[in-house]
Amino acid sequence: MQEIAMSILDIAYNSIKAKASLIQIFIHDSSKLNIISIQIIDNGTGMDQETVNKVIDPFYTTRTTRKVGLGIPMFKENVEATGGKFSIKSVLNKGTEISGEFVKDHIDTPPMGNLVETIITLIQADDKIDYLFKYTSDDFEFILDTKEIKQILDGVAINLPEVIIWLKNYIKEGLHK
Repeated sequence: MQEIAMSILDIAYNSIKAKASLIQIFIHDSSKLNIISIQIIDNGTGMDQETVNKVIDPFYTTRTTRKVGLGIPMFKENVEATGGKFSIKSVLNKGTEISGEFVKDHIDTPPMGNLVETIITLIQADDKIDYLFKYTSDDFEFILDTKEIKQILDGVAINLPEVIIWLKNYIKEGLHK
């Protein structure tokens, strides 16, 4: 059972490899609805329908360094093990959307994991990619938009150590309301 944050990281890395310039990550964690909903949307190269059908197979990968691709299949398996819903939509040259809805109180629902480190790792991966991260629960909302932060930084690189430390603290505060 992989943590949800690790699945998000793995899928977002696929978006980076697909040359996305914007990756959106939406999480809705609701005790009232008994769901944890995850959406990862990118504007990368997308996939044709044949490839979409293949990427849910753990023995399919476009990587040359290993023979299996576990990110999407493992996410799908984890979601469905809880009785939740999984979907993947992609349009060639437009982007991809991967969604999963976990049943929150199911025994097989993985722990959330460290979302702060996941988002920070993604921001550090490539400072040219913009991220829109939105986390909502029954009683609060946190939004991180790197495009806005880059405008405020006015030419200062978002992946400088000082900025990363500030971002890490900002995300921690925002997620622990």
